[in-house]
Amino acid sequence: MITGSSPIGGGSPLSHRIARVAARSRWAALALGGLAACGFEPLGLWSLTLVSLAGFLALLARTVDVKQAAVLGWLFGLGHFVIGNNWIATAFTYQANMPQWLGWIAVVLLSTYLAVYPMLAALGAWAARRNPLAMALAFGGWWIVTEWLRSWVFTGYAWNPLAMVALGPFDRPGLAGVAPWMGTYALSGLVALAGGLLFWAIRQGRRAVVGICAFALIVVFQMPWPQPQTRPGSLAYTLVQPDVRQEVLDDPTQWEEQFQRTAALSLPHPGMSRRIVLWPESGVPDYLRDGYPEYLYVQTTFAGDPRAARARIGRVLGPGGLLMTGAVDLELEGRNAVAARNVITALDNTGAIRGGYAKAHLVPYGEYLPLRGILEPLGLSRLVPGALDFRPGPGPQTLDFGAWGKAGMQICYEIVFSGQVTDRRHRPDYIFNPSNDGWFGSWGPPQHLAQARLRAIEEGLPVLRATTTGISGVIDANGVVVRHIPRHVAARVDGIVPAARAPTAFARLGNLLALCWGAVLLGLSLVALRRWGG
Repeated sequence: MITGSSPIGGGSPLSHRIARVAARSRWAALALGGLAACGFEPLGLWSLTLVSLAGFLALLARTVDVKQAAVLGWLFGLGHFVIGNNWIATAFTYQANMPQWLGWIAVVLLSTYLAVYPMLAALGAWAARRNPLAMALAFGGWWIVTEWLRSWVFTGYAWNPLAMVALGPFDRPGLAGVAPWMGTYALSGLVALAGGLLFWAIRQGRRAVVGICAFALIVVFQMPWPQPQTRPGSLAYTLVQPDVRQEVLDDPTQWEEQFQRTAALSLPHPGMSRRIVLWPESGVPDYLRDGYPEYLYVQTTFAGDPRAARARIGRVLGPGGLLMTGAVDLELEGRNAVAARNVITALDNTGAIRGGYAKAHLVPYGEYLPLRGILEPLGLSRLVPGALDFRPGPGPQTLDFGAWGKAGMQICYEIVFSGQVTDRRHRPDYIFNPSNDGWFGSWGPPQHLAQARLRAIEEGLPVLRATTTGISGVIDANGVVVRHIPRHVAARVDGIVPAARAPTAFARLGNLLALCWGAVLLGLSLVALRRWGG
């Protein structure tokens, strides 16, 4: 008599039970990754991020197979990035060349790749699973390394570092105030470690330990950390948000009204003299530089006469005014335009161009179409209208405008790249970050502002953000938002540019500092394994 299950019958009851447990673990990992992203703006549920990280490590610790650990890590990352990057789908609603439903496919496909990085961090933590404390330390250390890799591999996509959940409200930096001594990626590792310590406390099996750990994390994340004092600034600014909606931004019939609205918000108040005036990315539709063939100017407000366009802008500024605005320059071969550059152009009140900067970190599918020869025949195109691809500039630069200070410049999402926003040999007095966030729905703009705050903190420099639709704002060198304009409000703010701090440790060492912190956590993980390996 034969007992037990036949292999032909689909396996033993034990194998079915293992399969069900594995399936539940996978769904749980996916859900926990999504919940962890709720710590980002606009929700700001940082405690949910820590609980989700702890829950994920608990799942990982029960896994005995390296392949299953990799799958769990990848699924956690998939859920994390799909929720955190959901605003990308909104961008597809502002173009007519591709179906809108393709936006969510794009979000999932991007997240499929990005999930590799949390997977690698999970594998590093899983290797130390014999001891919960070692596992927590390894998770923090490997998160630093993998988030740094994500910032530059395949040109990099650094959006939503885990460090963002450590930011306090607008009036204080919160735990992110330690970023000058760590950098963003090390701060992300600290957040991952905090979730790991909660996991360790739960594994102790005593409610008192869990309570003490949870209370300590609340204090650390919520306490008003002291802010370094900065000296007063002296340079006046006028920052303009015209609230030009993405639906009409590229409509030539609307350009004159858009200019008049922006100009009206930029006029000097009585008694104003020396000041900088800050307009957003896409701030002017005119080609401002001379030398292009006449037919290229016909789409702009002053057809064929860039000098007239510059002079009109100069009259808006008044004596002592210097404008920095987003614009577009062209690259020619003969009489043909072959490429474009997304630029900041600086004009004085006479209409003279005083300098400029070209964006270096371009957005794939937004500003250029990778593998155009293959993808264009398939019906894919850029999200930004126009047949010309943009070309990158040389990288971070400091422009010395004399009485108007030394300006560092970062256009739109360039500001999210930790350690890549300033010329370290020529430190600026402030960073100007014009942007068009009208593409980004309700989630993208507050996330963008949060990342600009991290740059201000770690570099010790004020950041001034002028956007088309918001959120625009002035951030001091401690990451405090001193003035801001909410979304979908046409307004200006005036004030004095906050002063820079002395160069921070991160400003001197860059991401080498963050990687050193990663090495410290990984070293402590090895020590914990040797002493309490289990």
